[in-house]
Order: sequence, then C-alpha cells, then structure tokens
Amino acid sequence: AAWMEEGHEGPPASSAASDAEHNRFVTELEFVQCLGNPRYLHFLAQNKHLEEEAFLNYLEYLLYWKRPEYAKFIIYPHSLYFLDMLQKKEFRQGLLQPEYVNYLWEQQFYHWLYRRKRPVQEPSAAK
Repeated sequence: AAWMEEGHEGPPASSAASDAEHNRFVTELEFVQCLGNPRYLHFLAQNKHLEEEAFLNYLEYLLYWKRPEYAKFIIYPHSLYFLDMLQKKEFRQGLLQPEYVNYLWEQQFYHWLYRRKRPVQEPSAAK
C-alpha cells in the first residue's frame, strides 16, 4: 500500500475502503501481538483453535507481519517468534501442557529482565 512506502505510521482512514483497510491492519496487528503471550497461546490450544485448519491457515497468512514494512509496527517482538513457532505441530501440541507454557513464560520474563539491560557495544569497541 502507498501509505507504507510514504513512511506513514499506519494506513490512512479517509474513505470507506481505507477505513476497512485501516481496521483490518489494526485488528491483525493487535492479534499478532497477542501471540506474544504464552498464556494466550495456551488458551488457544486448550480451546482447540490450534487444531482447526482454517485457524492454522490464518496463522500462516499472518506471516507477512515478519516483513520489515510491517514488522516495524510490532511492539512485542516475541509475537513474531511465536508466530513462527505456531507453524510447527510439536510447538502447538506443547502448548497444551501447563508446564511447557510456564517454561515459555519464565524464559520470556528472564529475557525481558536480563537481556534488555545489556549495553550495546559500539562496533569500534568490539575490536
């Protein structure tokens, strides 16, 4: 869409068609970001959504969010990681196990706690 190439922060909402495009963009963005929550993924697994072919096709469709022109809108990068992992049957099956979901949640928490605080080295300082 032209709004992405022009550097706008989101799709314009000036006509009925662009209103629909904007609503779709926002809805899909919010949903993709929800995938960054392991407990939400557990909910999806418990309610058998991750076994529905139509839902799995939708998750595959959402992979376009990994492209840079869309990924720049993602606030929670773990959502893109989990979107990738949801393409794998073993991962989806693991989400039925509370222990596995707790492990994912703990690892995510520790990542936020420790990895974000590491100072970024300047390229010249790395030599």
